[in-house]
Amino acid sequence: MDKITRFTSRTVVLPQSDIDTDQIVPARFLTTTTRKGLGQALFADWRYDSAGQPRPDFALNQPAAAGCGILVAGHNFGCGSSREHAPWALLDYGIGAVISTGIADIFRNNSLKNGLVPVIVDADTHGWLLAHPGVEVTVDVDARSIRLPDGRTAEFPLDGFSRYCLLNGVDQLGYLLQQSEAITRFEKARAWQP
Repeated sequence: MDKITRFTSRTVVLPQSDIDTDQIVPARFLTTTTRKGLGQALFADWRYDSAGQPRPDFALNQPAAAGCGILVAGHNFGCGSSREHAPWALLDYGIGAVISTGIADIFRNNSLKNGLVPVIVDADTHGWLLAHPGVEVTVDVDARSIRLPDGRTAEFPLDGFSRYCLLNGVDQLGYLLQQSEAITRFEKARAWQP
C-alpha cells in the first residue's frame, strides 16, 4: 500500500443512493484473487451493454471522467455483501477516494485496509459536489479534511489507527510486522520459566 498524505484530483459523480458492492463489481468477477485488472470490471453492468460495448451515457465512460481519481457517490455507498474486490476494483481503475454522506461499514473497513480513502461529508458539502461534477478536490488524510475549489474545507471522520496506516502506507499486517521486535521482547519477558 502506498503512503497517502494528501492528493488532488477531479471528481466523477454517481449520484445514486444505495450503490451496493454487486453493482461496484458484479459477482461473476469474484473468482480472482489478484487486484490487477479488476478496474475493467468496475460497474461492469452499468458501464457496458450486453455486447460488451461501453454505454456512452454512463458517467465513467464520459470523456470528462478520464483521469478522475475521486468518486462522489450517493448516500449509503458500498452496501451489500462484504467483498474486498469492490475497493480493489475502484483502486485498480484509478479511484483513490469515495465521497458520500454515508458509506457502508464493511465497505469502509475494506477500503481503509487497501488504501482507498472513504470520505463521509455533511449534506451541504455533498450536495455541492453532486451539483459540480469534475471539480478539483484535495483529500487531506493528515488533516482529515477535503478542500473544495473555492477554499472551503469539510472534515471527515477517520480513526487514529486507520489514519496512521494510510499515512505510513501499511495495512494491519504491515503494522504488526513493524512491531515484531517489541512483540518478541514482550513474549520473552512473559515466557514461562520452570
